[in-house]
Order: sequence, then structure tokens, then C-alpha cells
Amino acid sequence: MRQENTHVEEWDAIIESRSSLLDVNLKELWHYRDLLVLFVRRDFVTVYKQTILGPLWFFIQPLLTTITFTIIFGNVAQLDTDGAPKIIFYMAGITLWNYFSTCLTTVSSVFNTNASIFGKVYFPRLIMPLTIVISNLMKFGVQFLLFLGFVGYFTFQKQIEPNAWIFLTPIIVILMALIAMGIGLILSAMTTKYKDLNQLIGFGVQLFMYASPVIYPSSSVPAAYQWIVELNPLVGLFDYMRYAYLGAGTFVMADLIYPGVFALVILIFGILVFNKTQKTFMDTV
Repeated sequence: MRQENTHVEEWDAIIESRSSLLDVNLKELWHYRDLLVLFVRRDFVTVYKQTILGPLWFFIQPLLTTITFTIIFGNVAQLDTDGAPKIIFYMAGITLWNYFSTCLTTVSSVFNTNASIFGKVYFPRLIMPLTIVISNLMKFGVQFLLFLGFVGYFTFQKQIEPNAWIFLTPIIVILMALIAMGIGLILSAMTTKYKDLNQLIGFGVQLFMYASPVIYPSSSVPAAYQWIVELNPLVGLFDYMRYAYLGAGTFVMADLIYPGVFALVILIFGILVFNKTQKTFMDTV
């Protein structure tokens, strides 16, 4: 009498199509955390592996930009800096803006940039946007150390007065990352069908910098246009940066309510749009 084999194989992972827009498996991201670490290391190493100055570019880029802004906007255009030294005022804005703009523009092209990888092997597609945000966070950390060096010098010279608000810096950086990632995920869905949007996004980000208080304090905007400025969720974050580290301008905790709500809403919406696009993007890329 032959005994039938009733053993049922159990699989570690089952790949199947998602039928619902809300079917986002965030637990899967934790399962692939080693891949996330590998991608972050790859981005950090490959970008500067064959350069002469290597990671020193992390310092050189913001420093040269700060000097340029100081000469053009501070000395030539004579823009107001709320009484803070010009060079540290512009560096505060540039340090935060560099992180936001780089994350946004890179995430917005994540499908086109990684199409060759996405078409060969399966892994949670959200790994790539997270890689971008974390990789650029390391770059931001290096530039932030440069900024702290200038803060220490001007504090010693008694030209600025940092305060206890500086301990909220991690929250500010997280909000900046969430907003950049959320907007980038939405734009990434659009660039899969319309390739020329990549050029428009780069131009749009540059224009958005002038709509944000990067080179000027929000207090210098005429009262008639203040309501327009307040629609920008980044305003409170830049105001915080200058107030906490330079003692310039004004800031209250309520200024973070709008950026916080905006960051949460735009991130959720971005993930949903990204989740829908990833199902069919290989047919359009």
C-alpha cells in the first residue's frame, strides 16, 4: 500500500499582484532592511569613489554656495538678514534647503533611474526612495557639522545667541525629509509617463527656493503677501533654523503644526500614488 506524501511546503515570501490601492505592506520593508543598508552604502561609496577630494565635496559645495549668496544677496542686493551675520544666515538656509531639494529631485526620478533593477528582481519598491532620503541624510549630517562650526565661532564672537530650541532639530529634519519624500513620490508617478517633466522639476525646484525663506527672512515679506508665504510648509522650518541657532527672527511651537500635518498628509498620499504606479510602470518607462 503506497503512502501519499501530505507534506505542504511553506514559503518565506509569496509575491502576488496587489488588487487594492490601500494594500501597502510596510512590514515588508523591515524584512528587506539589509538591502536598504546595502543600497545606502552603495550610494555613499560610488558617488565619491573616483573623485579627487572625495567626501570633502560635502563641505566645499555648501561653503561655495554660501559665499556666493553672501556676495550677491548680502552685499550687492543688500537683503535683510534679521540682524544676523550674513554668512551664517545664508548657511543656515542652504544647509536645510540642500537636503530638501536633493531628496525631492532624486525621489521624483526613482522609477526612471532604477528601471533596470526593478525589471530584474523583486523587492519592495519603497526601498529606493527610503535609500535616497537616508543617503542624503548622511550628507546633510556632514554639512550640518560645518554649520555648527560656524555657529560656534559666531557664538564665541557674541554675534549670535543660540537657544534651547536647537534640541528640536531632529524633528525639523524628519519633517523636511517626509515632505520631500511625499512630494517626490507623487512626481515620480508622473515622470514615468512624461519624461520631459524631469527638466521641469529641476527648474521648478529652483523657483521654489526663491518662494521659500532661504535667502531672506520671512519677516521681510510685505504684509499683503504674508498669507501667500504662510501657504509654504517649509517657512516654519526655516524660521526655526534661524531662530534656534542664530537668535534671529521669531518662532513658536505652533509654527510646526502646519508643516507636521502637511508632511503626514503628503507622505500618505505619495505612498498611495507610488503604490499604484509601481504595478504598471514597467509598461510605460
